[in-house]
Amino acid sequence: MTRRGLILAAAFAAFLFGQPVRAAGTGTPAPPAGCQPVTHEGERFVACTVDLRRARVKLFWRGADGLPYGSLTRLASAQGAGLVFAMNAGMYDTGLAPVGLYVEEGRELKAANTQDGPGNFHLKPNGVFYVSGTKAGVVETGRYLRGRVKAEYATQSGPMLVINGRIHPKISTNGPSLKIRNGVGVRPDGQSAVFAISEGPVTFGAFARLFRDGLNCPNALFLDGSVSSLYAPALNRSDLGRPLGPLVGAVPR
Repeated sequence: MTRRGLILAAAFAAFLFGQPVRAAGTGTPAPPAGCQPVTHEGERFVACTVDLRRARVKLFWRGADGLPYGSLTRLASAQGAGLVFAMNAGMYDTGLAPVGLYVEEGRELKAANTQDGPGNFHLKPNGVFYVSGTKAGVVETGRYLRGRVKAEYATQSGPMLVINGRIHPKISTNGPSLKIRNGVGVRPDGQSAVFAISEGPVTFGAFARLFRDGLNCPNALFLDGSVSSLYAPALNRSDLGRPLGPLVGAVPR
């Protein structure tokens, strides 16, 4: 993206997210939104909050040429100044295809994966992040399928980090695995989705508690680790790294 495009994106983010929304019936501004640094339990993160009444959360996999975007830089170039932020949106195979459920613009491009297997994705319960209109959700995969959710966008990953206010039963308080991680949670009203990425290697436990205790998300889903990347022009940030599969970002309504 050009320097002018970055400036326009930053200005749009300031306009879209920077104006406080007042809670109905009160004079108290709603919590800040947009991408901002967050510290929790001594660890540093960036959290990007989207008010779905004011912006759209979209998933991106393949560009107009039919090939995976593969990077945040290519996605930003294709979307232009309207892309407020973006990050990787779930686990993928060597061909950059999602390994689980993937829905884009109401079309299911990849079916849900309910098989058992190794790795974080199969550390059940895993889950689905979905968007439908001005509402979003993070739910266990089985519950999503039973509910026959009509999602505009959905991505499956694993494990769930927080399930109805409880940390995933197989996530230890502070295990030995330290990685840069990213994930998504949804606030209780279902109208605010919160995406977070760690600034350094953190444990699963610390990352899960960030969502539950620091970001007020009773349900949260791990998206990936090690490859975790963020595009946030308002923070002058555009991470480069390994090729990426599905991506998620915020755009204006």
